[in-house]
Amino acid sequence: MGNRNAIKRIVAHLLLAATSVLFIVPFVWMVSTSLKHESRIFPESGKPPEWIPRTDQFDEQGRRLIIYEGKPGVELKDVDDKKVILVDGQELNVWPSDVTPQTRIGFHWQNYPKAFATMNFWVNLRNTLFICVSVVIGTVISCSLVAYSFSRIEWPGRDALFVVVLATMMLPYEVTLVPLFVLYKWLGWTGSFKPLIIPAFFGTPFYIFLLRQFFMGIPRDLSSAARIDGCSELGIFMNVIIPLSKPALATAALFMFLFQWADFLNPLIYLQDDRQYTLAIALQQFQSNHESEWGPLMAMSTVITVPIIVLFFLTQRTFIQGITMTGLKG
Repeated sequence: MGNRNAIKRIVAHLLLAATSVLFIVPFVWMVSTSLKHESRIFPESGKPPEWIPRTDQFDEQGRRLIIYEGKPGVELKDVDDKKVILVDGQELNVWPSDVTPQTRIGFHWQNYPKAFATMNFWVNLRNTLFICVSVVIGTVISCSLVAYSFSRIEWPGRDALFVVVLATMMLPYEVTLVPLFVLYKWLGWTGSFKPLIIPAFFGTPFYIFLLRQFFMGIPRDLSSAARIDGCSELGIFMNVIIPLSKPALATAALFMFLFQWADFLNPLIYLQDDRQYTLAIALQQFQSNHESEWGPLMAMSTVITVPIIVLFFLTQRTFIQGITMTGLKG
């Protein structure tokens, strides 16, 4: 039995490792592309792509080193559609496809400063962080209060209203997009951060459900003991429930932060000034204006993606704990 379980674990880990490769490969290719010169991003016809960035080699005079018919040489200049090369002391006119550049492993770091110089990165980062932090605060406060009411306080129609809250999750966002835009435009909120931030302070159904399930798993005896000691309902919420719910609250905060960091549609609809743009919109604008510059584009994509990966690894223990402990009761 022990050997059988060990084999099952090994097979499961192998399957998970193989599946993870499907998600890792695009990220590795993005990082690799961000460190390549534009001339080396796309492979030549019939050759495989280069995963490890390489760079051309040059001699002391700045001439590119090449290989022609198995012999080393240097590239002198281009004439019409051909190249003039120097091999064994002789100048030859050859087709570019007959010449192979000599390369070595090397990183083209210039893509990163070029991307930063092209994008207004720090302004876009400030806008993104402001929206993310504000939305996370609003979501945690509003959803925890509503979830506490649905899970710990008895009042008429509570369960029926909770079903209605869950039913709103069934509506596709596209259905409410136009009515919400009309409402925010009537309020004069378009062109500002208000449509992106203020709704978070009125609760989000998914996180209300997530926190409600967690709150229902907390023993009611703790609330009863605090109530006997004279603690008010708000005091029970603040001093008993919240300290015990840190994993669930952290999970909700992390989910919302990740969503807002990568959100493209909402800022695109409501923001009109490029000084208000988030990183997602700025990256798309960069692609539109510099669509042929793949190196800087991949460099900026890497800069935007890495913080999220680091954040997840730093919080994964709390994140997993919040997910596994949610829904044990109710």
